Amino acid sequence: MSGAGSLLPLRARLRELRADAFGADPAGERMARIRRSPNFADGVFQNPEGARTRPSGSTVEFAKQFLAKEQRARRAPTGTIPVHPTTLADIAKPPATGLRLTWMGHSSVLAEIDGRRVLFDPVWGERCSPFPFAGPKRLHPVPLPLAALGPVDVVVISHDHYDHLDMPTIRTLVGTGTVFAVPLGVGAHLEHWGVPVERIHELDWNESAKVDGLTLTATPARHFCGRGLRNQQHTLWASWVVAGAEHRIYHSGDTGYFGGFHDIGAEHGPFDATMIQIGAYSEFWPDIHMTPAEGLRAHLDLQGGAARGVIMPIHWGTFNLAPHAWAEPGEWTLDAAQEVGQAVAVPRPGEPFEPAGTVPADAWWRPISAPIARPWRRSAPVPAPVVAAPEADLDLAGDR
Repeated sequence: MSGAGSLLPLRARLRELRADAFGADPAGERMARIRRSPNFADGVFQNPEGARTRPSGSTVEFAKQFLAKEQRARRAPTGTIPVHPTTLADIAKPPATGLRLTWMGHSSVLAEIDGRRVLFDPVWGERCSPFPFAGPKRLHPVPLPLAALGPVDVVVISHDHYDHLDMPTIRTLVGTGTVFAVPLGVGAHLEHWGVPVERIHELDWNESAKVDGLTLTATPARHFCGRGLRNQQHTLWASWVVAGAEHRIYHSGDTGYFGGFHDIGAEHGPFDATMIQIGAYSEFWPDIHMTPAEGLRAHLDLQGGAARGVIMPIHWGTFNLAPHAWAEPGEWTLDAAQEVGQAVAVPRPGEPFEPAGTVPADAWWRPISAPIARPWRRSAPVPAPVVAAPEADLDLAGDR
C-alpha cells in the first residue's frame, strides 16, 4: 500500500508513543512569558553565542566511529564500577565545613550547603529515555534508593533532556513536598507530572528565587532543549548558582564553552566548588558540550582566572552518550587540572566529600578501563575544539 492512507496507522502509533514522559508544551500565560523573554526570538530560545545544536560533519565518519567494534568496547567498563554504598548515615550528620557534595552519577548531585539540601538534575531511572525498553542504559546502579535520600529542600533542573529530567524520579519527589527551581518553560513538564504550580520557581536567565535562606539564580548556558518528536525550543536551558550564607556553588548543566563564564563568575563568584559538564563531547557537536579542557577553562573563568575552589566533573561515567572512551573524561580532567594546579574532585558515584576537607582524587576507573590514549597531551592544556567540516546533519539530540 502506498500514499497518505498508509501513514495513518503509523501516525496513530506515534501519537500513542507520546507518553507522559514526553511532558507538555508550554501554553497560555507561560508561553506568553516565554515570548516576552529577552532570550527568545524568531520563535525559539537563543543561545548566548551562536551554536549548532544538531551534529555536524560526515554521517559516514560518525557511524564509523560510533559503530566500530573496538570503539564500542572502549565505551563500557571492563568490570564493575565501584559505587560507594551510600547510606542515610553517610549524609545524616551535617557537614563539618557547611558544604558537602555527593555525586550520584552523571549530572545528579546532592549539595548540602549552609544547612539546606539541594538536589541537582536527579535521574534515578535505569535509562535516559522516554521508554523503559530503549535508550542509553546505566553503566552503574544508583548509589542509594531515592526514598533513602532523606528530605530535600529544593530540586534544581538544568534543562529538559532525558538524562537531566527524569519523569519517574520527579513523580517520586512530588510526594516529598520539595520545591523545584527550573528554567523558563520547563514548568510545563512538571505540572503535567503532578507538581503543584505553587511549588515551582520558573526562571529566565539572570533571575533568582529565594528558598529557605538560599538564593538560586538561573545563569546562561550554551545548549538546547527538547523531549518530544518535535523540538520546538520552547523550554530554556540554564546553568545554576546557589548561594547560601557562607558558601557559593555552581552547576553547569549541559553547555558548550562560551565567554559568558567570565560574566557569571564576576557577578556571582568566586565559588567554593563548581560542578562542570566534561563528558559526552565530540567533534561532531563542539558547540553544545565541553571537553574536559574546556570545562577546566570554564571553571577558571568562573573563578576570575585563578586556580581556586574545587572542580568536580559531571556528566560522565554513567551513560554512554558519545564516541569517546567511557573513562576518558576522568583522565583528561586530571591531566588538565594538574597542568594549572587546580584541585579536582573525582569521587566514586555516591561518595560524599567536603570541598574544604579531603578531596577524593583517586583514579578509581583505571582498574576497569581499557587503555586510554591521551591525544590531548600533544597540544596545549586547554586546546580549542576541532570542528568537523559540515557535510550532513545527524539528529541525535535524544541521545545527548
